Amino acid sequence: MRRHILISLGLLLLLAIGTIIWLLTPDRAQLSELAVTGRVPQLSVPREQTIPTVDVAKAVGWKQGETPTPAAGLKVAAFARGLDHPRWLYALPNGDVLVAETNSPPRKDGGIKGWVRKKLMHRAGADVPSANRITLLRDTTGDGKADQRSVLLSGLNSPFGMALVGDWLYVADTDALLRFPYKPGETRISAKPEKIIDLPGGGDHWTRNILPDPADGTLWVTIGSSTNLADNGMAAERGRARIIKVDPKTKTARVFATGLRNPNGLAVNPDSGRLWTVVNARDMMGSDMPPDYLTEVNFGNFYGWPWYFWGGYKDPRIDSVGPDGEDMRQYVARPDYALGAHTAPLGLTFAAGTDLGKRFSRGAFIGEHGSWNRVPPSGYKVVFVPFSANGFPAKATKPINVLTGFLDKNGDARGRPAGVIAGPKGALLVADDVGNIVWRVTATKSNSDAREAAQSAGE
Repeated sequence: MRRHILISLGLLLLLAIGTIIWLLTPDRAQLSELAVTGRVPQLSVPREQTIPTVDVAKAVGWKQGETPTPAAGLKVAAFARGLDHPRWLYALPNGDVLVAETNSPPRKDGGIKGWVRKKLMHRAGADVPSANRITLLRDTTGDGKADQRSVLLSGLNSPFGMALVGDWLYVADTDALLRFPYKPGETRISAKPEKIIDLPGGGDHWTRNILPDPADGTLWVTIGSSTNLADNGMAAERGRARIIKVDPKTKTARVFATGLRNPNGLAVNPDSGRLWTVVNARDMMGSDMPPDYLTEVNFGNFYGWPWYFWGGYKDPRIDSVGPDGEDMRQYVARPDYALGAHTAPLGLTFAAGTDLGKRFSRGAFIGEHGSWNRVPPSGYKVVFVPFSANGFPAKATKPINVLTGFLDKNGDARGRPAGVIAGPKGALLVADDVGNIVWRVTATKSNSDAREAAQSAGE
């Protein structure tokens, strides 16, 4: 009898050990990163995870002389170095460039979860306190390097999005939309902020981006979810996972689109005049699912979070589809373009205003911050999605790598791209919040000469 008990206990111990090993074994991608991209990505059955795959690239920074690797016909150099976690960029009409030196506000989660988060953030180079400032960069010599810098604003609260509308500079803190009187050329703002509206702060997704609507002067504002999958209940997600429209004259806001887990970059497509955004999709469904995405956003669109993903696929982890149990699948908008699983797209800008050659003349540049829970890692690059004349990517289009090499041969992160904008003289500027650099991407001389020859031949 005792022998049987010992055998049973031994089997239980082996089972427990096997279960622990299974839980701690990272899920590996079975599809290539590129397969889960495009208008019609290859989708697979989600692999639900109790413990997420964790594969955070260690932040090591750039060594002397190192730069990202540009696509053929392009070159890259530092526009500004020695910044403090530069996350977001904004170009002023006089050629000055604003950079939000910012990071997550202090988090209140403690216990094992807080300890694990702190360790992961430290490894990723994201545990530094937020500088909470906006710095102005100026290139006075025209050589493509910022030779002057000044603190335009300080004492903010995890600032992110910036926009100049008339004589007002709007800034999106993590918990409020603010504005300051400002005229291009000024290097310091001393005026106190005017609050337009409060924004829901706290939680996992702290960034708040803004973009003026050229049609009426209102502003779109992004607000990510508080958790991955409404982990603390829907009441804690009130006012989250959406894009809102703010009227600064009346200081009121209305909902523009919902069900967007974590929208970041915003841009108006110059061919259609429509709003586009990039969105970080949900986690803990395996290394292949679901795709992060780029999509046009229309008023009233619902993208399914937390109940559905990618246009109506039900998340098996959600028992009820809504507080009233109503089936909302028929209302879920399908995203326009997949960017791969866990690539973490942040920056978005259309090619208008850049001059990088015919290959990059119509479409969208996207800064992919990089995965933390995919094996092998995805993202960690800047890509370009070509668009057709109809205002959408062609069905067979795949992303084109613009800047790579942010991961070194050991898989460590020399940098991580975040915000991307069209900068002065047709350059593409890229904020690198691990390398603490703003990179400047331009066409090579041979590419420029070929473009000028083609333009002359057409005249």
